[in-house]
Amino acid sequence: MFDCFGRKIDYLRVSVTDRCNLRCAYCMAEEGIALLRHEDILRFEEIAGVVREAVAIGVTKVRLTGGEPLVRRGIVTLVAMLHAIDGIEDLAMTTNGIRLAEYADALARAGLRRVNVSLDAVDPAHYAAITRGGDVRAVFDGIRAARRAGLNPVKLNCVIQETPEEPDARAVAAYAAAENLEVRYIRRMNLAEGEFSVVIGGSGGDCVHCNRLRLSSDGMVRPCLFSDIGFSVRELGPREALLRAIGEKPECGSSSHAHFHTIGG
Repeated sequence: MFDCFGRKIDYLRVSVTDRCNLRCAYCMAEEGIALLRHEDILRFEEIAGVVREAVAIGVTKVRLTGGEPLVRRGIVTLVAMLHAIDGIEDLAMTTNGIRLAEYADALARAGLRRVNVSLDAVDPAHYAAITRGGDVRAVFDGIRAARRAGLNPVKLNCVIQETPEEPDARAVAAYAAAENLEVRYIRRMNLAEGEFSVVIGGSGGDCVHCNRLRLSSDGMVRPCLFSDIGFSVRELGPREALLRAIGEKPECGSSSHAHFHTIGG
């Protein structure tokens, strides 16, 4: 399926929850955020229904995000449900890694192929400050468990202010080199101000070649992270919501009043 700018849309990012077990400074306020009601969050059957329709119109790559996907109860069951859908060539997950050691083996058995792990610092004190209390040692354990389970390649997502030459980013790069891991550097984004750039070492933020849609945890198909356009799968049905999102996908992102924890940045 192609949008009106000739971009092939074959990638769906699925936010499975707005909950997270960290409070990263660039993602949410220190006092936390207003969470969605339980009944507003898509059920697994609804998510699988959307993914099934997305595959039917050409999506081949699906990535599970959050919030933090590993805090969603029963997440391994959802992975197995999606793995059973014919036509998905790449089923992946982005996680902060805190609970990855606990889940890596089960996720791999259920059909997950690989993971991206968020890692903005390797120094325990710096990591705890950025995440407001996170333990980077749990992330290291999760990365090792993911590799043992065959969730390869494990890629690291490192948020930076401006450049990979910043001290924490350089330390992440050294850790990645020692562990033979890939790193993607993501400059801090501002949804409301429309501030974003192309991911260094990845494909995000490249509007000209953008191939993705997003399914928010409350059931909105969004054609662009930096746009308030969205179509409800509950009101329109999955297929119509997907088709409308493709039809309304903007040429370039502008700004959005949404929050990362709901739509899975």
